[in-house]
Amino acid sequence: MAGGLVKYRHLSRDSAHRRALLRNLVTSLIQHESITTTWHKAKEAQRLAEKLITLGKRNTDASRRGAQAIFFQPHLHLPKLFGPLRERYANRPGGYTRVLRIEPTKEDQAESAILELVDGPKDMRMAMTAKSIANARANAEERGENFRLNDMTAHNVKKVTRFREGGEAELEAMVAKFERLRTEGDEGVEEVKKRRVYHENARSR
Repeated sequence: MAGGLVKYRHLSRDSAHRRALLRNLVTSLIQHESITTTWHKAKEAQRLAEKLITLGKRNTDASRRGAQAIFFQPHLHLPKLFGPLRERYANRPGGYTRVLRIEPTKEDQAESAILELVDGPKDMRMAMTAKSIANARANAEERGENFRLNDMTAHNVKKVTRFREGGEAELEAMVAKFERLRTEGDEGVEEVKKRRVYHENARSR
């Protein structure tokens, strides 16, 4: 409607191509739990992904038909949606995905982002929080001071462990991994990709 609010981004595509693009992104997200794309595509795919996981939590015949209409190759992904993901988010009221700005990944300097499932094995906020704790502990030890979390890190600890089963133990294990990285180098430790991540509302560069 002329003069009205834009309810969604067209992504320079007609309706059919836009929906196919978002279905493809969401299918990849459910399969891999983390994808990298442009900022605008990530935000639109996030809306569809949240709807899809809500369908999985309902676990009815109608919700299965709705999810089947979204997935490419639904026979490969429905079991995960209505199985492990439904169980993972059973007690979470919403916010199943997260969008993180990252440095542009293409030569055209288009705004880039990571779209990920929260509380999963590729949860970047979990990794960043663990790294912050490991660095803070090491710095406190070097200065001979008592270790104490700052307010931001303490807030992130609550966010990444609140709905994750065994979250505190997983976080501590990841902190130990980063501590080994500091003292022993990369040998024997899973590679950690370094990316500059910005707050979701940060101004693009």
